[in-house]
Amino acid sequence: MRVVTLKDIPALPVEGAAEQTEGWTGPVARSRQTIIPPGASANYNCSVVHFSQGCNTGWHTHDCDQIVVVTSGSGYVANAQEQREITVGDVVQIKAGERHWHGAKAETTMGHITITMVGSQAAWG
Repeated sequence: MRVVTLKDIPALPVEGAAEQTEGWTGPVARSRQTIIPPGASANYNCSVVHFSQGCNTGWHTHDCDQIVVVTSGSGYVANAQEQREITVGDVVQIKAGERHWHGAKAETTMGHITITMVGSQAAWG
């Protein structure tokens, strides 16, 4: 068993894939707190991702399902058919291969826990 406290996990910048949410014109950035370090689980990747105000991932897909649990702020998750507002306590299941994006609204930051399978890949754009 392993227990971690989020305030003790450093938040490191996420390279690339930071785009502006509609209505925001300032700089954008993401950071990540890795909850399950590489090699610590044979099954899952798990991190907290923090989005600056008006920041989103841009369009992408995963080759496994992705679970997103909103922990702070509010934002959006979108696919080709719809865009939904998400806020603290919302849990989103994004199916493998579903083209989507998620991130903070223009007027707020957002944080979410993300869970994917070890060895899974994301395709951007």
